[in-house]
Amino acid sequence: MHIGLFGGTFNPIHNGHLKAVEEVQKGFSLDEIYLIPSALPPHKEQKNLADAKNRMEMISLAFASRPALMKSVTVSDVELKRSGLSYTIDTVRHFKSILPENSRLYLILGLDAFLEIDTWKSYMDIFELASFIIIPRPGTESSGRSGVLESIGNYLKKSISHGYNYSFSQSCYIHPDKQPVFFFDVSSMDISSTKIRKLVNQGMSIKSLVPEKVEEFIKTKGLYI
Repeated sequence: MHIGLFGGTFNPIHNGHLKAVEEVQKGFSLDEIYLIPSALPPHKEQKNLADAKNRMEMISLAFASRPALMKSVTVSDVELKRSGLSYTIDTVRHFKSILPENSRLYLILGLDAFLEIDTWKSYMDIFELASFIIIPRPGTESSGRSGVLESIGNYLKKSISHGYNYSFSQSCYIHPDKQPVFFFDVSSMDISSTKIRKLVNQGMSIKSLVPEKVEEFIKTKGLYI
């Protein structure tokens, strides 16, 4: 089985996230993608962070509006159930322990987050356990595939291991002992959670940025005002 793990604050989830999930699932023929909202993200400010249960509910509402996509998506509360800060290594180890032994894990990660992964807890262990699918951060423009690949390659050699080299036949960075690192250029959408929070706070519409049920939930709960 090929399993994707897509974590983040999803504060809130938006149409850019949904598009990325859809394209990554198809591009890598993933059997399932787990959407994993973080309870207490160690690398993000807690200011304007909606309650974890509300963020998880918004994820469920978002994918309920896409029944075809929902067939291959599961919303996981594994980080909500765990006390303390939400560390990716703990989540990866959790899924390694519960999935069939032959399952292959793919950690889906925005480019900006990946380029800071050497600041994460036990980050070298993650490279032993899961492949990476790096995508442009929603709401940002890609600087071109060749430029992004170069920045990823430079970072891997500087901060992870000189053993990483790009394989044109496999379209990824490979290593003799660690898991491969892919870059997947999903469709660009001018949407970000930060932009949505600002619009809500200013009393402006977010109708085209999030699914209708998510917009309704934000209004009902009075989030981000």
